Amino acid sequence: MLGFTEPAEGDWAHLRGLQYSCLARAKAVRMATQVAAIIAAIAVLLRHLPPLAIAGWAGCAFIVLWWGMRNERQFADAERRRLARAEIRSHAVTVIARAVIWAIPVCAFGPFVDQQVQVKLWTVVAMLMTACAVLVPGVPLGTLIFTSIVGGSTIAYFIVLGTYDMALVGLAFVGVVIAGAVESARQYLSTKVAEAGMHERDEVVSMLLREFEEGEADWLWQIDTARRVRAVSPRFAFALGRDASEIEGVPFIQLIAGSAWDSGQFPPSLHDLAERLKRRESFSNVLVRVSIDGHPRWWELSGTPKISDNGQFDGFRGVGSDVTEARENSDKIAWLARYDTLTGLPNRLMLTEALGEALVYAEQWRTRCAFLMIDLDRFKAVNDTLGHLVGDQLLARVSERLKSQMTDSELCGRLGGDEFAIVIRDASDLEHVNRVAQRVIHSLSQPYHVDHHTLYVGASVGSAIGPRDGQTVETLMRNADLALYRSKDGGGNAHYTYEPALHAHAEERRQLEFSLRAALQREEFTLNYQPVVDAHSEGVLSFEALLRWNSKEHGFVSPAKFIPLAEDTRLIVPIGEWVLKEACREAMNWPEHVRVAVNVSGEQLLDHNFAPSVVAALTQSGLSASRLELEVTESIFLRDATLARSALEQVMALGCKIALDDFGTGYSSLGYLRKLRFSTIKVDRSFVQGAATGNAESLAIIRAVVAMADSLDMSTTAEGAETEKEVEMIRQLGCRKIQGYYFGRPMSARDALGLFRNRSFVHDQSAA
Repeated sequence: MLGFTEPAEGDWAHLRGLQYSCLARAKAVRMATQVAAIIAAIAVLLRHLPPLAIAGWAGCAFIVLWWGMRNERQFADAERRRLARAEIRSHAVTVIARAVIWAIPVCAFGPFVDQQVQVKLWTVVAMLMTACAVLVPGVPLGTLIFTSIVGGSTIAYFIVLGTYDMALVGLAFVGVVIAGAVESARQYLSTKVAEAGMHERDEVVSMLLREFEEGEADWLWQIDTARRVRAVSPRFAFALGRDASEIEGVPFIQLIAGSAWDSGQFPPSLHDLAERLKRRESFSNVLVRVSIDGHPRWWELSGTPKISDNGQFDGFRGVGSDVTEARENSDKIAWLARYDTLTGLPNRLMLTEALGEALVYAEQWRTRCAFLMIDLDRFKAVNDTLGHLVGDQLLARVSERLKSQMTDSELCGRLGGDEFAIVIRDASDLEHVNRVAQRVIHSLSQPYHVDHHTLYVGASVGSAIGPRDGQTVETLMRNADLALYRSKDGGGNAHYTYEPALHAHAEERRQLEFSLRAALQREEFTLNYQPVVDAHSEGVLSFEALLRWNSKEHGFVSPAKFIPLAEDTRLIVPIGEWVLKEACREAMNWPEHVRVAVNVSGEQLLDHNFAPSVVAALTQSGLSASRLELEVTESIFLRDATLARSALEQVMALGCKIALDDFGTGYSSLGYLRKLRFSTIKVDRSFVQGAATGNAESLAIIRAVVAMADSLDMSTTAEGAETEKEVEMIRQLGCRKIQGYYFGRPMSARDALGLFRNRSFVHDQSAA
């Protein structure tokens, strides 16, 4: 009631607003009462105190009065909002100030006037306490504060003077005022709560009535024994788009059949309604397709026969509503459940249903069906470099080409992402399946013009024949996926059909993955190191750390086999961290001028923990950051160029060197060189071998790379040098560093360390 506590139940902030709203309504009367009290006090004291003292007190009283009234403006809209505690506290402060001002006439001026004047002052103060309780019934806290301070100080003054009878009267009066204020507040608040509840109920009822009157969604209809409309309601007439006078006496079916009334070709739902009316049976929520002013609509009708007092059939009466919007939404939801929103093609659900039906058909008629899975080649590069908007437009173009290749016995759809599929209902001619696949590959491989870009993507196709390769939808789709994986593994842009051997390949890959997950814990990984030498002095400048895996189950596994698997499963991230730590630790055994180079994959670089893992490797080993070189390929920029660049800039800030490996085999090499300051450019071995055979293109590329690197203050490393002829050619072209079998194959850490112990190390022809 006073506002000190707020129970957990109920909107008490709103109830406080109802309480304090009375301040705004009684504002004028309370102000007049205060002014009258000040004037009365001045009149009582005027002949007994110096005018200056009276004027000072009166001035303070008027200032406090003005401040309090100004503060109460904020409660003008309190009834319509939630009240904050700060507002309640600010009002309490103004009440305290006013109470202190009114305690002064009795307590401060009392000793200087006679007892008769004191009684008069007490009367004025008592009037104010009473007015406070009566005029502000909703705010008992204000009355309590004012009465306690003013009444309490007056009672204390009477006790000090020894006039105990006046003190007792004052105490009784203050008690009555406080009790009355609390009771009045309780009644006031109860009334306000009741009024608010009634107002809320009235609003709800009004809203429902307004919704019913203005919604125009439901109506009553009534027909006679001849099924003619009778007692037309205004809303029913509105639903038909006609005046009530035009409808009266017209056959109900004729009104809603439209042109079908003349042709006799009723929609099935309308024919069903006519039959129900003819059989005189009740019906409920029957969905009927009607025609209103030539436009198709959907109505939901319920009706029951009317029976007269003598038991005779007297027609039908019922209710109806227009559910066209809901029906269209339902149709749209059904469409979304079975079709892809981006391409408009059937989605995975519809494709699996179509494949299931094709399998049933093939089983029934002893024929064959086929399922083709299609994956776009190089689509990810387009999506990552040009953005999802261009990627989505490209997918839409692909879907158009796919649809143009389909015949009546073929259904194409989108499985998700850049994966599509085709269901061939009749695949008795197996060569037909291959023709469809080749036709699709050729069509999808043609250039696309999207948003001022000319794009090239290919298509890989894997197929499975049912029921030969699978008698269930799941089996057939899985086997087609295995064939697709074989196609992608072979470089893409090709069609492979399912073979039982693919299961063995998939099982081998699964077992390899299982062993790979435990390889770190089993300490099955080792590092080999291949030297990189100065092109002229042939001294060792650095070693490239190369990962090797000797599995307990599979023996020695080629890096070409397990590295892609580690990247697909993201195991490359923990494995890459181990390589970093091990390579840095081993490099501490080498001379201080020798660096160690570590290859970093895209999955590892884009991991949020990449930079901290580099810091940890350097810290734990004690290796200087300048002796660590991280080798990356251009492919890392195809996924998220911004994130890749940010990660590389973080490790470059540590002092690490960055080398661009396999330069010239990617899409935008020059763009990367412009954005990042690489320390080394590694020329791919294919260019080195081509230049050694006199290939003009390879020679020109190496010369251009060397010239560009020199101008950008970058070093160049030629990879794959295997013969003396290739080494001499590399020197003549200006490459600063050489890496290849001619100077050393990948070797163990012990052998690498032995190179420095043998200070007479020069290139050993036998090593090549």
